Amino acid sequence: METYVVRVWLPDRPGALGAVASRIGAVRGDVVGIDILETGEGVAVDELVVRLPQGSLVDLLVDEVQEVDGVTVEDVRAVGEAGRDPRLDALETAAILCGADTMDDLLQALVVHGSRTLGAEWTAVVDLGPGTVRVSHGPAPTEAWLAAFVAGARAGGDEQPTGAEDVAWAPLPGVDLALVAGRQDTPFRAKERRQVAALARVAGTRAREVGRARSQRAHPSATGPTP
Repeated sequence: METYVVRVWLPDRPGALGAVASRIGAVRGDVVGIDILETGEGVAVDELVVRLPQGSLVDLLVDEVQEVDGVTVEDVRAVGEAGRDPRLDALETAAILCGADTMDDLLQALVVHGSRTLGAEWTAVVDLGPGTVRVSHGPAPTEAWLAAFVAGARAGGDEQPTGAEDVAWAPLPGVDLALVAGRQDTPFRAKERRQVAALARVAGTRAREVGRARSQRAHPSATGPTP
């Protein structure tokens, strides 16, 4: 069996998801996971984890699913034999971040494991001051592009930068750093952007703890008992 994540747009109405699952079953596929990424204006964007007997059935699967009225397949990507469980991935990544003992280890874990959790092709941590890249993973854009993107995103507040739907970012609270994640031609949906923000908050909390521990080691008398 081979496992795929199938991202679909479907009408937000009773029976639509069941019709899609029926079409997947018609090509001997098995739906083993569902993640609702976004809803609004009568449309839902879902990710289905599907197991197929063989990879050659992917094109037939797409054709069958798109036979359902109002349904469009946005993306199909293969995943490992263990499949993909977004909730478990997020918990495992959070545990790894909380276990990091140094800032370097923390940021490296954030970009490596964050890429997997977010389904990103690349991730980077950008210093909000000079705009330099502290660490990156995957084929990230240039440092100048990342600095300009973060500056524009901060200036725009809650507005998503136009033309950058396949890039998501969030600040790490309290440490003047930002997490940026991207992929090719597959937009980040509302739930995924919340996941980016949640990972950034976890990393920011741990970064402050690491910083305090480092300060205490450097100045033990500052935290010692008063004679």
